[in-house]
Amino acid sequence: MALSIFYQFFLLGCTSFGGPAAHLGFFKKHFVDNLGWLSNERYAAMISLSQILPGPGSSQVGFAIGLERAGIFGGIAAFLGFTLPSFLIMLLLAMSASQLDSALLGVINGLKLFAVVIVADAVLSMAKSFCKTIPLKLVAFVSTMVLLLLPSLQAQLLVLAVTACVACVYRFSVIPTHNVHTANNKVNLPVLSLFSLLFLITFFGLPNELFAQFYQAGALVFGGGHVVLPLLQNTVSELSQDSFLTAYAAAQAVPGPMFSIATYLGATLASEHIWLFAVIATVAIFLPGLLLMWAFHNNWQSLSSLPRFASVTCALNAAVVGLLAAALYNPIWQSAVYSITHMLTVIGGFVLFKYFKPPIWMMLLLFCVVGMLL
Repeated sequence: MALSIFYQFFLLGCTSFGGPAAHLGFFKKHFVDNLGWLSNERYAAMISLSQILPGPGSSQVGFAIGLERAGIFGGIAAFLGFTLPSFLIMLLLAMSASQLDSALLGVINGLKLFAVVIVADAVLSMAKSFCKTIPLKLVAFVSTMVLLLLPSLQAQLLVLAVTACVACVYRFSVIPTHNVHTANNKVNLPVLSLFSLLFLITFFGLPNELFAQFYQAGALVFGGGHVVLPLLQNTVSELSQDSFLTAYAAAQAVPGPMFSIATYLGATLASEHIWLFAVIATVAIFLPGLLLMWAFHNNWQSLSSLPRFASVTCALNAAVVGLLAAALYNPIWQSAVYSITHMLTVIGGFVLFKYFKPPIWMMLLLFCVVGMLL
């Protein structure tokens, strides 16, 4: 079972471009619609939990799918399969960073344009799934407007908190009818204690400072991969601004989770044993979010069967659509589209991808060529 899970996530790890928004769309299509591994309700609950917890949202959802399918070994297999391709690519880029030429930079720019197309398609897909009623559409719209006007971490947390409070009073969903096993409805206290212990001792001096720096970043990042860049810049002071920006551009361009930026930065920090530094940084930044997902996974599924809690979950999913829609403009659109030519390329690519449905590899090749030409 674990090998099957690893294989499915490895395939997605090789082809899932576009960041967390696109990944969640890919997961839904593959594991909910095609394979039927879990229901829409379960998948929606996982997304809601990943938005409330710190850490990499799409990786947490993938880890939760593996947990749901085959326990902790399934979760580990899902994480390894989804992360391994981006880890290897980012490690290779870090080792050859000094030899980047204009052609490769053009490829990265083309892939950033393709990321706009993927995220736009994912936002529309998730809006259809999570915003089926007028109140939920209103939640998504208000969330988008607030975060476009106030694009900050504090605004994201405020939107989620206000949405949850409103959903406690106004019923956004029907009363759940599915049964939840009561034997697994408690928080996993040993796992939660491990997360807390590791977090505390990072401030009092771990033997490995690299692990401490990246674990702190992973434990404090709310809002996904784009938020991790400014936090890492404050946490890891040894690297230059150019290193961070190059790592960020590469993380957007490669498939898989954006937290693989840690692979590049860890390798850049190394004077020797580059692969070891990359592994330590990658594990450290992902570990807090995965531990929290493991600790609360079963409890969240049990709580989601309660009417009021189901309403909160439903509303939070709609708010998340708003968060992703705002992120589509800032920073994804703003970091990729700089001219009318770029805009026409994105519009043409979206129409091609949405209505003619060519294979992903064909779209990737097309945008790589366009990026070099532009």
